[in-house]
Amino acid sequence: MKRKLIGPFSQLLPLSHLPLKGSLKDEDIKIITDGGIIVNEARIERVGKFKDLNDGAIPVERVHQPTVAIPGLIDAHTHICYAGSRAQDYALRNSGKTYLEIAKSGGGIWDTVTKTRNASIEHLEDLIIARGKKMLLQGITTLEVKSGYGLSVPEELKMLKAIKAVAPKLKQNLVTTCLAAHMLPKDYKGNGYEYLDEIATHLLPTLQVENLAQRVDAFVEESAFSPEEITPYLKKAKALGFDITVHADQFTTGGSKVGVALGAISVDHLEASTQKEIEHIAKSNTVAVALPGASLGLGCKFTPARKLLDAGAVLAIASDYNPGSAPMGNLMVQASILGTFEKLSNAEIFAALTYRAAAALNLKFYGSLAVGYYADLALYPTDDYREITYQQGQMLPHGIIKHGEKIAF
Repeated sequence: MKRKLIGPFSQLLPLSHLPLKGSLKDEDIKIITDGGIIVNEARIERVGKFKDLNDGAIPVERVHQPTVAIPGLIDAHTHICYAGSRAQDYALRNSGKTYLEIAKSGGGIWDTVTKTRNASIEHLEDLIIARGKKMLLQGITTLEVKSGYGLSVPEELKMLKAIKAVAPKLKQNLVTTCLAAHMLPKDYKGNGYEYLDEIATHLLPTLQVENLAQRVDAFVEESAFSPEEITPYLKKAKALGFDITVHADQFTTGGSKVGVALGAISVDHLEASTQKEIEHIAKSNTVAVALPGASLGLGCKFTPARKLLDAGAVLAIASDYNPGSAPMGNLMVQASILGTFEKLSNAEIFAALTYRAAAALNLKFYGSLAVGYYADLALYPTDDYREITYQQGQMLPHGIIKHGEKIAF
């Protein structure tokens, strides 16, 4: 790709030079009016006023007016590799059944496991592509995708191979996570320790050989695995060189303590976290990932995002796009609603969807519009960046730039 200047943008929000941890005010955002970006080989070479960058010697790629440019959004927690629907679960929850009650009666995760196991790898690929394209139009240029609805060595491999197969077919970056420790399979004859040992012994090494995932996730909860069961498994994963992350403190506490103690990249959910867990997370480098879609889907309280930020934690916001608790899959809608209930500034919301989300995935050179970073941008049809959250996800980007190239307009 040749060197070029992109712009002018009514407002350009680089979101660079902001702290990784703690609270932010909107005054902390640097806004470049009539801004521009020089891109060279997919990366950003210079950022500044368009007129200062436009020396007449460099090709110019102009954008529609008005346009607010922010870093491409990063969805750091999704389950978009699945088959089937859980509309029945949704109806049961609205009738008064709890998530755990539904799970114990055969619904919940196991229902999706059955449907995903019955799906062909080709069908799973088609489903991932369709969902990924929908997310791209929301401005999401990087997304994480988990397995976890196979829950056996061959079925988890099927899911992870489907994710790998579609990666070149989607225009976003895909970050793959193995969530074989989603729950103890109902058809497994042994206990939790035995299942996790089998996964660690027979699945994780294969992921490395076939380059299917660099991250390992686990669900620590009453309906899944206890802290005592999961700790040896995560230690084995970390010893093999995987980044680890944990579904933590969704209904009961305990998961975040395990994650922080083991140096997890992130602990996700945290709806049940108390001040004790909040302070523990804030003192670490582990990213707290709020998943407001699950709160909306389950009708439960939100992640204590305000308290986490005020305590000094790193906060990211992700969609948790999944067939059970978070079928909406609209990241900006969820983030805007969380902002309303948790009193988050625009700066905190945008940070949580960009460079702090990149930290949750251990990604370098993504999430900011800074020199040396990849030129991933979401372009919105407004001249005031505050309209993006004000319209609560109804304002979609009118342009997406990925690694410096227009990919959706």
